[in-house]
Amino acid sequence: MNKKINFSLKEKKYSVEIELNSIKNKIESITNTNSNVIFLIDKKVFNVFKKVKNYKNLKYITINCSEKIKSFQYYSILSNKMLSLGVNRKSVLVAIGGGTLGDLAGFIASTLLRGVDLILIPTTLLSQVDSSVGGKNGINTNFGKNLVGTFYQPKLVIIDPYVLSSLPKRELLSGYAEIVKHAIIYDQKFFNWLNRNSKDIFKLKYDVLSKAIYKSVSIKKTYVVKDEKEKLKNKYSRAILNFGHTFGHALETYYNYNKRLTHGEAISIGMMIATKISYKLNYLSLQDVIKIKNHFIANSLPIEDKEMYNKKIFQIIYKDKKNTDDKVNFILLKSIGKSFLKSNINLNKIKKLLNK
Repeated sequence: MNKKINFSLKEKKYSVEIELNSIKNKIESITNTNSNVIFLIDKKVFNVFKKVKNYKNLKYITINCSEKIKSFQYYSILSNKMLSLGVNRKSVLVAIGGGTLGDLAGFIASTLLRGVDLILIPTTLLSQVDSSVGGKNGINTNFGKNLVGTFYQPKLVIIDPYVLSSLPKRELLSGYAEIVKHAIIYDQKFFNWLNRNSKDIFKLKYDVLSKAIYKSVSIKKTYVVKDEKEKLKNKYSRAILNFGHTFGHALETYYNYNKRLTHGEAISIGMMIATKISYKLNYLSLQDVIKIKNHFIANSLPIEDKEMYNKKIFQIIYKDKKNTDDKVNFILLKSIGKSFLKSNINLNKIKKLLNK
């Protein structure tokens, strides 16, 4: 399955190319058509890069990636390394790795020399269906996740589902959480399709996996092209893509981005909390709550955490960049496939609802 999804935005047009076993040829094409390419590579997937002809003659930086690299410290270290390699405004930065690397690379590309071209080659399911698409980047602070960053669209995104063959099951689940999120907020038919086909996704049946990636990216595109910088407050608001992220990001911050929860696991718990709030506020039927809960359980996605209602979680939520004037913005559901942005909810009201 070879597919291309074209993004046409105000300041940039680019493509997301989905093709099996394509990374080697794509990288060689990039180096043949650009005179100054610098690669930023997660050490875990360096074997992918080693398949490229004459890779030792190329400019590259390897890094041990985790959520910890999304910091001012690593931003400074990698920016200086790129400068030492002779980066200029005609350079192309190519990031090969997961979402944490893509987030950091995007922030570097958007600020170094006031902007250099960026190509993303995501190597985890999570980054393929979510973080590599749409132009958001950022680094973390002690106050929360992604609080420093920019909107900066890539020149190209290359998605090769075959690279997921070595990914641990837990990482596949993390990415799958974002796939099912897209179905829940936008497309009931896709949700039903996932009910029938999710097991084949985890078995890495590439025709099914490629279709899930294509559909997920296409849904995200719907919001990104209409609201690139998250300004709208209507049904096309890009903020709707944050379904599950209010509590999810707070949990990640609470645990200091350690290995207790992956991003997808945190978002899964956050989605179940948002689903419960939707029901408690009489927007969502109990039948749909049960459908979502059963799907999560059937696919080993977590639905709760012992600390999810800890008072520190609520303190973190107050500081979230998505909230304004001490009121909380939540993405809620009217049904599976129909979501909306509910602004200015009193957090104390949410606490009472969740404790009933």
